[in-house]
Amino acid sequence: MIRVNEYRTHTCGELRESDIGKQVRVAGWLENVRDHGGIKFADLRDQYGIVQVVIEDEAKLEGINKESTISVSGTVVRRDEETINLKIDTGTIEVEAESITLLGKVRESLPFEITSSRDTKEDLRLKYRFLDLRNKEVQQNIIVRSQVISFLRSKMEELGFLEIQTPILTSSSPEGARDYIIPSRKHKGKFYALPQAPQIFKQLLMVSGFDKYFQIAPCFRDEDARADRSPGEFYQLDFEMAFATQEDVLSISEEVLYETFSKFSTKEVSKPPFKRIPYEKAMLKYGTDKPDLRNPLEIIDISSMFIETSFAPFRKKTVRAINVPNCSTQPRSFFEKMLDFALSIGMKGLGYFKVDEEMNYHGPIDKFLSDHDRKELAEKAGLKPGDVLFFIADTKEYAPKLAGQIRTELANRLNLIDESKFEMCYIVDFPMYEIDEHTGKTVFTHNPFSMPQGGLKALTEKDPLDILAYQYDIVCNGIELSSGAVRNHDTDIMLKAFEIAGYTEEDLKNKFTALFNAFKYGAPPHAGMAPGIDRIIMLLTGEENIREVIAFPMNNNAQDLLTNAPKEVTEHQLREVHIKLR
Repeated sequence: MIRVNEYRTHTCGELRESDIGKQVRVAGWLENVRDHGGIKFADLRDQYGIVQVVIEDEAKLEGINKESTISVSGTVVRRDEETINLKIDTGTIEVEAESITLLGKVRESLPFEITSSRDTKEDLRLKYRFLDLRNKEVQQNIIVRSQVISFLRSKMEELGFLEIQTPILTSSSPEGARDYIIPSRKHKGKFYALPQAPQIFKQLLMVSGFDKYFQIAPCFRDEDARADRSPGEFYQLDFEMAFATQEDVLSISEEVLYETFSKFSTKEVSKPPFKRIPYEKAMLKYGTDKPDLRNPLEIIDISSMFIETSFAPFRKKTVRAINVPNCSTQPRSFFEKMLDFALSIGMKGLGYFKVDEEMNYHGPIDKFLSDHDRKELAEKAGLKPGDVLFFIADTKEYAPKLAGQIRTELANRLNLIDESKFEMCYIVDFPMYEIDEHTGKTVFTHNPFSMPQGGLKALTEKDPLDILAYQYDIVCNGIELSSGAVRNHDTDIMLKAFEIAGYTEEDLKNKFTALFNAFKYGAPPHAGMAPGIDRIIMLLTGEENIREVIAFPMNNNAQDLLTNAPKEVTEHQLREVHIKLR
């Protein structure tokens, strides 16, 4: 026996001209009502679309407010020619209402109009997120999210990966960000932690004999919000491969990301293989390890030209330059605004000169250049008539980063970014170690369990700051989608790597007990990465804020305004977990 739904025979978005003459029931939210002299036209909306309902008896709508849920029974008819709306799928038909049943009554004034909720203050949107999500644009982001995750799962299974869930309650470990910690009721004074990532567990799965693992993994970090980072939790396509090299991982990632971006966007997507850019080259050429390759501007190093210069601001400094073609015709206000921006990011000024038709340089810095310097600059920067060369000078640490910010600002102000593309690249060959600016000690640059290039020999013979790691990031349009690494599975190499960063063998045993023990029992070489799902969907939907692609996000102050989290708990709850507030 076929069961007939008492609320609807069709969704609001599926009725077509082929249904004309049929008796139907549709159910949804009453979006608006228009009065046309005794006859009312209502728009009824559900997840699947909108259908117009014609109501000749006004009494049928009595007591029914906008955004109430109703069920309408009636006949499908063709619209009059002058009322056809080709902007919606049901735009050639309408339902003549014979009966209307009120299902869910709106009892209070709406805090905002549903159709314009995106123009409302964000905290109000998040407080009434269940209303905000009725907005078709907002809802569509969540639908795309579901479709992308479904596709990713299918693709990973196609590639032979096994989906395995890892624990949410685990132990705290020094992974970089702050942990969310959970007090134990049964074990007084001890705490669980929410996983910052499934890092340790996915490596243990490789030691356990699983060949290819993946999951759509929730990750929890007590970090401040940014436009591309949600506080609290986020999701990754976490995957790991046994008996795999860096290139094996990058190849899988290329295939998955290329197919995902191609399927869910009409923009041009970088074709595999994606560019591999060493970290050192990225910092020199783009001033960042997250370069936006849609920006055609490049940075050059000209420090050697100014070691003994009489121009004090450049003397013995790291000097970078950016050539901007055809920029000399920009108005004076353009250069003034660029100077204001430079000052706002901590620069003491922004030098530049213009190149005229005879290849003469016009600007205050020119007088400090020799003919040889001018020739060298022209060759290095590829100078041509009409170009402007900008100069950035600072310490070895800050000059590359400042140059990167100037490069981005120039491209944005001159509209040089090609918005029709997704440009992917890998940043590879990260330094294994760096000097902590606060303590002066040698510390890990990224994941401490990465395999150093050159193995034990490099660790024992090289300056730690010269050692590179098998670490890699994938970047799309200037946004880091993922970090990954070939893991250090050899306990001898691990002990030496951690010793350089100031850890003892006891530290390893205590802080990373499970992993250190596991690696004593025949660990395979393994590698992996974890592209961020929220960021992927943010790019695919063209949103500038990551909260727009999360169903129930926290605000930028790490508050859930919908459920009032975080909030106080009772004294009884605190006593149960042995906590006393100070």
